[in-house]
Order: sequence, then structure tokens, then C-alpha cells
Amino acid sequence: MTTASTATHCPYCSLQCGMRLVGRRSPEVQEWPEFEVNAGALCRKGWSAARLLGDRERLTTPLLRDRTTGEFTPVGWDEALDLVAARLAALRSQHGPDAVGVFGGGGLTNEKAYQLGKFARVVLGTSQIDYNGRWCMSSAASAGTRAFGVDRGLPFPLADVEQADVVVLVGSNLAETMPPAARHLDRLRERGGRVVVVDPRRTATAERADLFVQPVPGTDLPLALGVLHLLVAAGAVDEEYVADRTTGFEAVRASVSAWWPERVERVSGVPAAQLRELADLLASRRPTGERARVVVLTARGAEQHVSGSDTVLAWINVALALGQCGRPYAGYGCLTGQGNGQGGREHGQKADQLPGYRSIEDPAARAHVAGVWGVDPASLPGKGRSAHELLMALGTDDGPRALLVHGSNLVVSAPNASRVVERLAALDLLVVCDFVLSETAALADVVLPVTQWAEESGTMTNLEGRVLLRQRAVTPPAGVRTELEVLAGLAERLDSPVPLATDPEEVFTELRAASAGGKADYAGITWQRIRDEQGVFWPCPDVDHPGTPRMFADRFAHPDGRARFHVVDHAGLAEEPCADFPVHLTTGRVLAQYQSGAQTRRIRDLPDTGPYVELHPLLATRLGTADGEPLEVVTRRGRMVAPGRVSESIRPDTVFVPFHWAGANRLTSDALDPASRMPEFKACAARLAVAGG
Repeated sequence: MTTASTATHCPYCSLQCGMRLVGRRSPEVQEWPEFEVNAGALCRKGWSAARLLGDRERLTTPLLRDRTTGEFTPVGWDEALDLVAARLAALRSQHGPDAVGVFGGGGLTNEKAYQLGKFARVVLGTSQIDYNGRWCMSSAASAGTRAFGVDRGLPFPLADVEQADVVVLVGSNLAETMPPAARHLDRLRERGGRVVVVDPRRTATAERADLFVQPVPGTDLPLALGVLHLLVAAGAVDEEYVADRTTGFEAVRASVSAWWPERVERVSGVPAAQLRELADLLASRRPTGERARVVVLTARGAEQHVSGSDTVLAWINVALALGQCGRPYAGYGCLTGQGNGQGGREHGQKADQLPGYRSIEDPAARAHVAGVWGVDPASLPGKGRSAHELLMALGTDDGPRALLVHGSNLVVSAPNASRVVERLAALDLLVVCDFVLSETAALADVVLPVTQWAEESGTMTNLEGRVLLRQRAVTPPAGVRTELEVLAGLAERLDSPVPLATDPEEVFTELRAASAGGKADYAGITWQRIRDEQGVFWPCPDVDHPGTPRMFADRFAHPDGRARFHVVDHAGLAEEPCADFPVHLTTGRVLAQYQSGAQTRRIRDLPDTGPYVELHPLLATRLGTADGEPLEVVTRRGRMVAPGRVSESIRPDTVFVPFHWAGANRLTSDALDPASRMPEFKACAARLAVAGG
């Protein structure tokens, strides 16, 4: 008898590595070598992903919480949905449609993200919808849209990196956050290419670098300004490309004249000689005499700042000045973090967007999407609050009184998390869809148990803009429903003007129509094409279109076809160190864990070290502490205690705390980037002390 095998994709990061699940009852992960993104390679999270399907803490029945005792009572689905619908209807009647908020996630399938946006705007009529992807790559999205006219994290396949001559990684620990992708760096170096890593920590990725640049947190922007200053001074700008394919460079040329290397050194801590070495690498020539092929990649370390979108624009300016964007095996890209961080923001769960990456404030976009939905365009609400602003408005006079949470663990992942817990407590109703009792679900009034990744089918869009099909491989436990079924059940009870489909392929067919003609056009992508072609790159406007693996070869997405340079300048962090808080605190991920850890911390095969504080030996000596001793970290928002890890990998003026455990984000700043509304997760002022000392 043949054992059942299903080709599907990993539930974690945006690589969406291909894998096979073998067996129905207790499936095992096997490699899928034919899938080109990872060619069978998986990290330890991927290899152990199936262990989560049989987790003993799995929820299989709706739960109602008694606010007095805090205890949960299991109830049937009809009772739970009837209660939620009645409470939502009453709040809308009393306070208006914006009394209900919706918070989504970058791990939801395209179908669920799309349906969540439709549910919010058509069924609830609320503008108050956003998602945790706002905290992932919104700064890069904002910058990419402004510079290129469209946001697609990587405008080329990831494997193109191998053929570059120089790759610059700014704020990315690729080797630990998406290990199968790091092989591209190794192959690049085997070809004779060079890897540059810019990071305040000497990470596993930095160990692969030919040049490691270690700036003060929050100074990636002046570093880029200094690099462009040197390129201009050396005559390394591709003047013909700039004239033919861009606008706005002369103002940028003038603006970077003030950022000479010694000034950059004073601000960033990067030696002027090292800055010159970096600029020389970028300006180098191939043996044939043509310009070196340069790829610049940014990630959260550069983007999660109040200047995040300006920082990305500064590095895009460098790539454009060198004539790299749209050139084969070269250009700028963003390394998306969450599994569906790309697709999740394209189809309607972001406060300002409708499906197809359309602006909700564009009358033509509203008319098109409303036509697909079968409603009056005037009935659609306008732009709502961004993610953190939405959370801070909960329970206030003009904010939502109820919140529906899908695919997000806010209590662990939100900045200034203690404030978020306070706002959740102020709600009249908190409803959380999850498959385990996460830290956020534990605070909910109603918890609705939903399917996991391998128990449902749906599409995901990986960091390359490749639309993939994650296929159902196992039967979910009795009592569990898909989120499409949850939304349809609530829609029916709330007298929705249109029914909501529950079949994911039917929802995707509608998504295709809603996205048609938009910047993220999926009209020509079908589930069968994805199966046949191992994914299809958007934009793909019709079924005869081959998809678009590489963008910008002939024109950019602005109406005139030109890319835009933008003048940006360094304004500093929202919170600089001072006498009371003398060091920088930065946060990030570790190899064995993912996001809030609600999934990975439940898998025994993955080492759960708990939180820790990484600090330099000089700082440890000053504090009088040794490796492994408990340290107290304090910021203006909160405090935590965790063991210290003394390491020369980090700057002496900086400490690092991983954010997978509750505690780290009680410390982080919720100051926002003015363009992207991204919080400044990656830098705030802190002080350390020996715990109990």
C-alpha cells in the first residue's frame, strides 16, 4: 500500500520552502528537491513543522471566558458564533461600524487575508482593519512604492543573488532567519563574488561576509548617504542610466555632498576607511570592464525604525545611482519576513488598501472592487488606523469597542506590549481565532479554534512575488473550522448583503477578479497553473501571460516608466541613549524560534532557551557580571530579567534581546515612522543592572 504524500510548503518564513508531508495521521516531513526555491533544503524549523499538528494543547472547541474568574468554558460553535454576532451587532448599532476592529496576520493565506478585508468592509462596514505585517516590511513597501511605483519585496528570483558580484545585506541575519537562503551567499562567494553585511551584531550571516560593517543602531541611513557621497566623488555614478531611467537625482547628488566619510564615522561609528572600502566594492568593474553586478538587500534591522522608509530610500538611491535596478542579477530587494508577508498586504487586510494593491482612497479602485463584491462603492469605508494606532485606540471614546484577531499574537509581538495589554482589557469584546491558547487568546472573551497550515489549502506569496499553493495534507481534528468558515458564519448572522464563500479555491477565483488591473495582478494565476509551474510570479494579468519573475527590465511602474530618487536625511532615533538609559537595546530572531514563538516553542525538537540578554565583555565588566548571571533590562516602558550572554559579537554600546518570548516587547519603543507607521522595534534607550544587586 502506497503511503500518501502531499507536496506543500513550510508554515514559517517567507521563503515558503517546498516540502512533502508523508502519511495522514502522524505525517513526517520529507524533502521536495524539485521545488527550486529551496531544492529540498530545510531548516530545523521546517523539518520539525509537522510535530505541531499533534500538539497536546491543540484547541478543538470554542471557549468563552468569564471575566470575573478568568476561567474558560467550552461551548458549541452555534452558541459561540451567535454570541459574537449579537455582541458585534449591538456595538455597531450603539457606536457605529468603526466600533468593531479587525486585526489580521502576515501568516494568513491570500484567501483568508482577502476574505478578512472583505468581511471588515462589506459585512461590518468598518475602516478599522490592519495587520501585523505593518510591523514586518511596511517601511520597505512604502519606499519601494515611492521609488519604483510598486512594492514587491524581491523584483527578481532569490537565486539571482548567486550571479551577482557584490551583495550588500543591510540589517539581515539571513543565515538564522531563513537558513536555506544562505546557500546563495556561499555559491556567490565560490564564484568569486563578495558579500557585505551591515549589522550592529556579528551574526552567523556576518561570519559569511567578506566585509562586515558594524554601525551604531539606527545609523544605516547616514551610512548609505556616505556611500553615495563617495560614489559621486569617484565618478562612479552611471550617468547614462540615471538620465534615461530615473528622475530627481540632481537634488540627491547635492544632498549627499555633506556626508563625507569622517562625518559618517562620527555618527555611525563605522571607520571612514571601511566606508571607502565598501564604496570601492560597489564601484568595481568586472574583468570584461562592465560594472559589477550589485544587489542591495534590506531587512528588519534597517527598516524597523522611525526613519525606516527613508533608510530604504537611501539604499535604493545607491542602487539606482549605480544603474543596477532592472539590470540582470542586480538591483534592490527587501527580504520579507513572515510566511505571507507579501501576499498578506496585497489583498485588503491593510488599512489603506483594497485587493490588487489598490488604494482604498482611489475612486476607480473602489468602483472596481465593489463591482466584484456586488456592493455600492459608496458603502465601502475609507482608510483606517495603522496597526499600532489601531491598538492604542481600543476601548477609547472614538476607537473600537470590539476586536477580532486572526493570525497574530499581539501580547508578545506588539511594541510597548504592556500598553497593548491595557488596551485589550479595555475592550467590550475580544475574539481570537487560533489553534492554541496563545498569550493573546488567553485574554480573549471568545476563542475560536481554527485549522492549521497542513489542514487547509490556500495560496501564499513568497518573498520573490511567487504565488504558491499550500495544499491540505491532513484532516483537521473534529470541532475545528477554517477561518473562511468562521467569517461566513458570522456574515450570515450579521445579515451580510452578500454571502461569503468557504471554499478557498472559489475565494481565490474571486480574488483574481478583484486584483485584475491592479499593481498586484493575479488575474492569470489559477491553482492548476501553480501546481503545474511550481508557482507563478505576479503581475500575471491573464492566463496566457507567463508571469513576471523579473521586474523593471524596460520600465518602472510609475506612469512615465522612470524610477524616482528621493532626498532623505538623518534625523536620529526617537530615543537616544542618555545618562539614565546609557545603552542601545535592539531585538531580533534566533535560529530555533519564529515570531512570537506560539508555534515553535511547542515543538520539543526545537531548543527553547528562553529569553537572554547579549552584551559585550566591556559592558559586562563595567556591570560586574559574568556569563549566565541574571540581568535586569529597563527602558522607559518596562523591565525584564533574563540571563546575560557575554559575547564579542555585539557592539559595547548595544545589548540584544530576542523577541520570541513575552518580555522583550514590553521594552520596545512604539514611536512610528511617519510614512510607513512602522514602530521603532530595533532601537531604544536602556539601562542594565545585575538582577537583585
